[in-house]
Order: sequence, then structure tokens, then C-alpha cells
Amino acid sequence: MKEIMTVIRRHQVPATKKAFEAAGFPALTIQSVEGRGKQGGIGGWAAEIDPELNHMLDEGMADDVRFNWIPKRMLTIVVQDDQVEEVIEVIIKANQTGHMGDGKIFVIPLKEVVRIRTGETGSRAVI
Repeated sequence: MKEIMTVIRRHQVPATKKAFEAAGFPALTIQSVEGRGKQGGIGGWAAEIDPELNHMLDEGMADDVRFNWIPKRMLTIVVQDDQVEEVIEVIIKANQTGHMGDGKIFVIPLKEVVRIRTGETGSRAVI
């Protein structure tokens, strides 16, 4: 089993949820997070909506004016090993614009999963 975490733009959540459901992955956890990538948070929320603004906002902007933490959404899903590639494709298809800030995908191996209600473990706890 794997845990797949992805950090995406806030306004892409509805399309990503719809894509997950259409692909047969309705179980999902969503968290509000803040962060920045190698761009240093340049552009802030406006560049989240229109990534082309990153280039304009970076030019001549004083360091104390820069927005350093950009609000994002982190989605987490647990899947079987053979479903990882499909989930990655779903995330990319729903979020790829080709602009800085599209997000990241992290794939983490899970040692164990336990369903609290029944005590089921392993893949049976995920189904």
C-alpha cells in the first residue's frame, strides 16, 4: 500500500476531486496548507489564479513586498501498490498547467493500516 500526498492550487480542488471520483477513488483527505517552492512564494494568491503574473510581479519587487507563503491544498489518498500510477496520472491531468506552482506529488510506502471500527488491517482496511 502507498500513501499519495499532493500539494495543489486551491482552485484546482473541485476538478481534482471530480477526477478522483470519475477514476473510482472517492476516499480522500484534504487539508489547507501554506508553503512555497523554489520561486520563494513570488506572486502570492494572484499568481495562483494567473501564473503568468509570476514573471511580472518578480521584476523590481522589493524583498519586503514579496508574499512568501502561498495558500495551497494538500490531498492525501491511500491506495494499493498497483493503483499508484493511475492516481498519479489523475492528479497530473487535473492540475498540470505547465506553470510554476502546479504542485508536487509524494508517494510514501505504508507499513500498516488499521480500520478503527472493525480492527481490519492491511489492504482490507483500505477497501
